[in-house]
Amino acid sequence: MGGKLIVFEGVEGCGKTSQMQLCSKWLESLGISVILTREPGGTELGLYLRNLLLEKSENKPVAEVTELLLYAADRAQHIEQELKPSLAAGKYILCDRYTDSTIAYQGYGRGLSFKLIHQLNDIATAGLESDLTIWLDIDVEVGLSRKRKGETKLDRIEQETIAFHRRVQQGYADLAASNPSRIVRVDGSLSRETVHQMIQEILRVHLKGLL
Repeated sequence: MGGKLIVFEGVEGCGKTSQMQLCSKWLESLGISVILTREPGGTELGLYLRNLLLEKSENKPVAEVTELLLYAADRAQHIEQELKPSLAAGKYILCDRYTDSTIAYQGYGRGLSFKLIHQLNDIATAGLESDLTIWLDIDVEVGLSRKRKGETKLDRIEQETIAFHRRVQQGYADLAASNPSRIVRVDGSLSRETVHQMIQEILRVHLKGLL
């Protein structure tokens, strides 16, 4: 059985982490070998880049293009070190964010060139796309409220304006509309158990014969 790359996407506080953990336990109960990872930060190098990207500095802010290049560097290392070997070994990878995040956050959110973003994504991934992307769709204010309740300190991205997060949300909506065979929307405002059941069914349909 070949490996699969299953990505979880969405705005801040959409529930990706908890749903990935539930999905991992479910897949493992079926005898499937699962890897949990994330971008940025899925490698040792990526952890350093994650700190640079998410720590807020009032005096020395990260330039927008620098931010984009750091995400691309994290992705290139992640794919070579973790994703490709795991897929070759037949493992199912559950990844917290991937290329769609860059389009949504740096493209729609920051307003950077989509042509540049696509070029960098192509270089970093060498053509590796997700087999399936689960988009957990939730109102941005609800998601940020969840974040504020669960964490004492918001990171640099989480502290962006509501307008920024709404642009990111629109990015995900447009991406899902343009890629219906790869990106599947799930209502992230429903209960954790209901969302998990919906994801199970989506995986059964998209990975028919493998689950």
